[in-house]
Amino acid sequence: MRLLERMRKEWFMIGIVLAIAGAKLEPSIGMNGGPLKPEITVSYIAVATIFFNSGLSLNTEELTSALVHIKLHLFIQIFTLAFFPAAVWLFLQLLSITPINEWLLKGLQTVGCMPPPVSSAVILTKAVGGNEAAAIFNSAFGSFLSLRRLFPSDYIKTLNERLL
Repeated sequence: MRLLERMRKEWFMIGIVLAIAGAKLEPSIGMNGGPLKPEITVSYIAVATIFFNSGLSLNTEELTSALVHIKLHLFIQIFTLAFFPAAVWLFLQLLSITPINEWLLKGLQTVGCMPPPVSSAVILTKAVGGNEAAAIFNSAFGSFLSLRRLFPSDYIKTLNERLL
């Protein structure tokens, strides 16, 4: 019975492991044009469903109280859009002296400058019992800042010039 309780508690991580194993065994199911149609389901339906479910589960008071945590939001945005890209850049400086392909390093730097995907940030925060309202706000706000090209484009531009 103890194992079953643990599996119920960790259902999300078990699901991730099973999804990865399934993708390894039969990758054609999730490819563009495959039966799951990820170009539609992931881009539109999954993200909309996650936000819809998160919105239904939040109280208005929770969302309002999450918005007033300015220090939390500032910390998360600085960490995500400034500190983490800088740390990745330092790590890539160490890797640049190894025989690793330079295009792989460029790709890692680009990914290091991007905010976390909104859906995974919200789902993982909810799974560990975190502040879901703050996660929703910071995911959306971080994506907006990245789209507005306030931080990541500077890193990408500078590093692409250095790596080219």
